[in-house]
Amino acid sequence: MTLPPPPPHPPRPPAPRRWLGGPGSLQRRLLLAAGAFLGVALIAAGLSIGFVLHRFVRGQVDGRLDDRLLSLVSDLRPGPGGALSLGRDRDGPPFDRPRSGWYWQVGRGGARLGSASLEGRDLSVPEIPRRHRDDDGPAPADGTGPWGEGLILRILTVPGAAGQPPTIVAASAPKAALRGPVLDALRTLALCLGVIGLFLFAGVLVQVRLGLRPLRRLRDQLTEIRAGALARLPERQPAEIRPLVCEMNALLDQNAANLEHARAHVANLAHSLKTPLATLSMALNDPGSGRDGSLARLVDGMDRRVRHHLRRARAAAIGGPARSRVDLAAHVADLRLVLTRIHADRDIAFASEIPDGLGVACDPQDLDEMLGNLIENACQWCRRRVRVEARRAGAEVVVRVADDGPGLDGEAAEAVLKRGRRLDESQPGNGFGLPIALELAELYGGSLALGPSDLGGLEVRLTLPA
Repeated sequence: MTLPPPPPHPPRPPAPRRWLGGPGSLQRRLLLAAGAFLGVALIAAGLSIGFVLHRFVRGQVDGRLDDRLLSLVSDLRPGPGGALSLGRDRDGPPFDRPRSGWYWQVGRGGARLGSASLEGRDLSVPEIPRRHRDDDGPAPADGTGPWGEGLILRILTVPGAAGQPPTIVAASAPKAALRGPVLDALRTLALCLGVIGLFLFAGVLVQVRLGLRPLRRLRDQLTEIRAGALARLPERQPAEIRPLVCEMNALLDQNAANLEHARAHVANLAHSLKTPLATLSMALNDPGSGRDGSLARLVDGMDRRVRHHLRRARAAAIGGPARSRVDLAAHVADLRLVLTRIHADRDIAFASEIPDGLGVACDPQDLDEMLGNLIENACQWCRRRVRVEARRAGAEVVVRVADDGPGLDGEAAEAVLKRGRRLDESQPGNGFGLPIALELAELYGGSLALGPSDLGGLEVRLTLPA
């Protein structure tokens, strides 16, 4: 049974550069919720303050009109034949401006006295609302002036003497006297509330970013663990995420222990099978053995079991925390030194184009096995030139091993990736190099592809996680 290769690690998403964060982020949710609550609070505060301002200005206007009513009543003098008269002139500003909306009128029966602003016209005094009829003070009312303007009225009823009708004293102010100051105050209030809201939202924004900074730092630390720069998460964390960090460290320790157990299991297995495999191999290679079919089947069965347990152990290694960051240039340089000595008689021109600091996330021994098989194959089939180059491609590293040998067509390229298949029996080898490299690459979530090289031969593209 062959275990399927584990899925590749997804590339780390780029950190959101927007202040509000990306869709679905905690920062975005917190800021949107805070903005909504701040907006509702500011609107409610504006409405409440506007209501208070309206009542305050209305109280000021009503007080001014009530003062006018009381002064009119105090100056009212009885005249001959039931006529009305005032002890002194009450047409001071603003009741002296025609059509200003600031009017007063005193009426008893058919007699009338009015302010100069009425220009001789009568002020239509509405009926006092029922809820204010029994009050001793002035009653509020809304009405319309002689020229159709909206008015705020205060009406005072003074009972008459025996047999005389009551005296109705009314004073009015234009509704603009109430609406204008309120609107001016509300504009200033809206500006102030807007500035306060911006400062409050800025404070919430800074608070959210500072509060989420430990999570961003934890994400970076996990990335360093996956890249091999850290073995465990630092335990010095805020109290809210310290339990999470402890659980993650415990999981990392458990995975490390499982990895060591798996490696020990593979080592024991390899040691126990080394002697019988060597014996069977010698027996099969003996010219007099005649390639016994039962021995061949036994070797094939043991080979399948060994590969099965190796896959299990490698899968545990891939999933554990022990993946380290391996410097690609250093390993290629070591392999180059070894292989140029092995093929010293062929004078191979070996070129390496690998940026400094470029690394892959895999086990060093696995990297040596993959690169060793690929470069050894290139050195074996090249005429004179071998080139190894690597570059970063997002979250992966692509290694290209090219030679100027005879190359392969499409069908031959598929054939050589099958275990034990060799196209030229005259060359040394057993046909396991490229399939092993492919299997290791897939276990790390990478790939292996063959194609033509610009040198004229074969190019092998090995893809591994960065």
